[in-house]
Amino acid sequence: MENLLLAIDQGTVDWSRAQFALTAIYHWLFVPLTLGLAVVMGIMETCYYRTRKEFWRTAARFWQRLFGINFAMGVATGIILEFEFGTNWSNYSWFVGDIFGAPLAIEGILAFFMESTFVAVMFFGWNKVSSGFHLASTWLTGLGATISAWWILVANAWMQYPIGCTFNPDTMRNEMTSFLDVALSPFAIDKFTHTVTSSWVLGAAFTVAVSCWYLLRKRHIELAKASIKVGAAVGLVASLLAGSTGHNSAYMVAQSQPMKLAAMEALYEGGTDQSLTAVAWVNPFEQPDYMNQSESPMRIAVPNMLSILATKDAHGYVPGVKDIIRGYKKADGTMEPSLKEKQERGRNAIQALKDYRAGKDKESNLKVLEKDMKYFGYGYIKDAKQVVPFIPINFWSFRIMVGLGCLFIAVFALMLFIVYRKDITRFSWLQKVGIALIPLAYIASECGWLVAEFGRQPWTIQDMLPTWAAVSDLSSGGIAFTFFLFLVLFTAMLTVEVSIMCKQIKKGPEL
Repeated sequence: MENLLLAIDQGTVDWSRAQFALTAIYHWLFVPLTLGLAVVMGIMETCYYRTRKEFWRTAARFWQRLFGINFAMGVATGIILEFEFGTNWSNYSWFVGDIFGAPLAIEGILAFFMESTFVAVMFFGWNKVSSGFHLASTWLTGLGATISAWWILVANAWMQYPIGCTFNPDTMRNEMTSFLDVALSPFAIDKFTHTVTSSWVLGAAFTVAVSCWYLLRKRHIELAKASIKVGAAVGLVASLLAGSTGHNSAYMVAQSQPMKLAAMEALYEGGTDQSLTAVAWVNPFEQPDYMNQSESPMRIAVPNMLSILATKDAHGYVPGVKDIIRGYKKADGTMEPSLKEKQERGRNAIQALKDYRAGKDKESNLKVLEKDMKYFGYGYIKDAKQVVPFIPINFWSFRIMVGLGCLFIAVFALMLFIVYRKDITRFSWLQKVGIALIPLAYIASECGWLVAEFGRQPWTIQDMLPTWAAVSDLSSGGIAFTFFLFLVLFTAMLTVEVSIMCKQIKKGPEL
């Protein structure tokens, strides 16, 4: 993998990142709605199976149609996303393909095959199979989509918390040593539970919003009320679960990606008894002068809360940006090396690898690799600014996500109270709030991914491989061309999906 050691044109890096981000953002417009609607339509068909009321059958089939439209679009963007690993990130694919490819292969062979099989039964088997088998097919379709998400998130979690692997200098590849460590890493479990529960929130918000639109138009009143009951209940439970799993995710980030946490909090200078920032003035368009500031201006914070979240100890030590660059003493008493030391040890590892590959004193160079390989990626770092992610995006995206999460809890709880205790058709203002949940849920969902991916920059693999060493040796012009080509294609696909969705919603259920 000699290309890994070559300098890459910055334009190639920037356009490759932009293209991948574009594809991922569009793909994520479809995936969470698929996961969320799977739960809603499963509950509704279960109600039909238990009560045998034709009303629930009609409701289930209505939401299944919307699920199917969205499912098809998600498949198309997902396939393109996986191909980009080979086209735009070939150095990355070579370096860790043995590990990263395994969960993606399982997702394609097992999970996607499962959901694709049962989705056909769900759509076309209403009058051809027994009601019990059809109900099972509906739930298995949702389960297949969820299992598919599991393997994708295992792959993503490994990039942020590489585990269960070892580097082979003879093949120049990282090779898997424990599949279970990769598949069941604590980072993967937390990422999966938080991502899936947040997807349920979005599906619930969509269900509530469509139902509120019907109420405002005074159409399909009974369907709308029943759907609000199901959607708001799913949304409330999912919002509470997302908050809990988000807390666990923050703890994992603090342990394995302290720079991401520092960026999320705009924490420049850490220490013990750290407060959690509620709000502060962080210019959204400019990287702050973190080396010459102790904290952001106009800061309002909750005392000791960050220490509790990050260390589960009210007096725990949380490093800031400056501490991570300069080095600091960890909770277990060991010293975390400074950035300069990591850079030096990373360069030692790179040089030892070159010498080993050239046949020079292999035994001695292997010892250097064993000692310093964990800092291999730092050998490509030229300046401290490169290891600090763009703080404003992380800071504000995190607060938008958390703030909207709290709003969802309040709105779903109010919706449930009103729909069960009052005549919800009289509360037009609440119906308008319900419609607004759709864009707000998407904003919260995308903000979560902005934090996850911007926060780990500059790493494609945490501490192991920076972005500029991971890209393919392509011309920036060619990538820019495909970027705009994909932009047009994905926008057209999104326009088509929204158009079909709106027509189906206007048409309403088939009575």
